[in-house]
Amino acid sequence: GLNDGLALPLILFFASLTAAESTADGGEWLVFGAKQILLGPLVGALLGGVGGWILLRAKAHGTTSEIYEGVGALALAGAAYLAAVQVGGNGFISAFVAGLAFGSVVKGACKFVFEFTESEGQLLTWAAFLLLGAALVPEAIAHLTWQMLALILLSLFVVRPLAIWLSLLGTDAAPITRLFFGWFGPRGLATALFALLVVEQISHEFGAQMLHIAVNAVWISALLHGISAAPAAKWYGSKTADMGDCAETQKVDVTAKPVITRHD
Repeated sequence: GLNDGLALPLILFFASLTAAESTADGGEWLVFGAKQILLGPLVGALLGGVGGWILLRAKAHGTTSEIYEGVGALALAGAAYLAAVQVGGNGFISAFVAGLAFGSVVKGACKFVFEFTESEGQLLTWAAFLLLGAALVPEAIAHLTWQMLALILLSLFVVRPLAIWLSLLGTDAAPITRLFFGWFGPRGLATALFALLVVEQISHEFGAQMLHIAVNAVWISALLHGISAAPAAKWYGSKTADMGDCAETQKVDVTAKPVITRHD
């Protein structure tokens, strides 16, 4: 969720600029974008922090149990979303920030909460994939063109791997690790949700095309990454195991020189 929470403000910002250029009420769109980006985090931080404090107090007084703590955490996420929408902020950003604030307050005091939300959150993600797939994929495939396919494949095979490679410069990650990370960055639920957020706010011509590109990118990514996951993981595991063996053979007598190892 952290990646999505960091990316969404930028997406809304650029969507606001695009809408401001293409519509007469550009000033109103910029105000809308600013409220989305600023009010969402404020509401989320407030509710997340207060919710974490209430949970700790309830545990200290023995007025709650583990199962209700999990349900309360999910309810808190929903409350953060709805509260932000009511004041003109972005509900998704609010929920992300609420989770960060909640976690920073609760920390390791409620282990079951994190286990519960992880498992329930996965179920909700699968349900959302099912619903969005059933509702959006058939129409998106019908509008898939060769130009659109080329753009999606360029994104999957060039843009993201290059971005990951550049982001890991200066680290000790081996080239094979950078390539592996760059490939396994599937376009997931957030891509479709981000497109849905802005599609209604810009002209129909651009909005519909954006949505079709996003949905097609998601199912093509799921297909390609799903097919390649097992063989690529085995290949990467064998290569890194060989690298580890090489690092071991490079060790020398510690009584004569410092230990020399590779840090891949």
